Amino acid sequence: MVKTELILKKHDGKIAVITDGNSGIGLATVQRFVAEGAYVFITGRRQSEVDVAVRQIGKNVTGVQGDVSNLADLDRLSSMVKEQKGRIDVLFANAGLGEVAPLGAITEAHFDKTFSVNLKGLLFTVQKALPLFQDGGSIILNVSTSASKGFETIGVYSATKAAIRSFARSWTVDLKQRKIRVNAISPGSTDTPGFRGFVSVLGQSDEQFKTNFVSTVPMGRLGIPDEIAKAVSFLASDDSSFVTGIELFVDVGAAQI
Repeated sequence: MVKTELILKKHDGKIAVITDGNSGIGLATVQRFVAEGAYVFITGRRQSEVDVAVRQIGKNVTGVQGDVSNLADLDRLSSMVKEQKGRIDVLFANAGLGEVAPLGAITEAHFDKTFSVNLKGLLFTVQKALPLFQDGGSIILNVSTSASKGFETIGVYSATKAAIRSFARSWTVDLKQRKIRVNAISPGSTDTPGFRGFVSVLGQSDEQFKTNFVSTVPMGRLGIPDEIAKAVSFLASDDSSFVTGIELFVDVGAAQI
């Protein structure tokens, strides 16, 4: 939990949208943004989980049930933001999914589902937010270290993340006249419910995987969701006013060494 009394209000008065803001990195980012003065709209696919997150955050947050791969849900999100606040200053396009499928087992359904959520969903999340976006705002795209390194069994997921990195470059140019900064953030392995679910699919216990993983990274540990949230907050703030088009790795060096 973010200690609000110790945090500079670097996002005071801003309106932010964070997709998949009901758990893991998304939830930690919502908590940090609210503590730093923002009003945040969050999305999540399951209403019950969105409701729990809204109660946990406690203030300055609106929860909107929706699937980013469903354009009608994105239209409803934009309409709600327009009706309640009238603008967007920050967008963290965080929603995504990853499923294990080695090359020989990839199905059309797996491919379509992953690309629909991770790529189509992200693209239209950004596109439908643009009419409400304030000039000079900030868009942050959630990529992954898997866009830069090869990992077995998640080739389709990794391909979507590499494409998102390309979006950050292209959209930086597309939006330069509006002075909207577009940056990508690439978290390393972070201790979230989604990460733990992925580990269970691999047939390993949390402790087994952590032991194997930490031996491969310079700092020897998993990330904490708020560590990623701090980096997102930086990219959304005036502290990064001269930063656009980058990929910021928050991965304890895993993709660098």
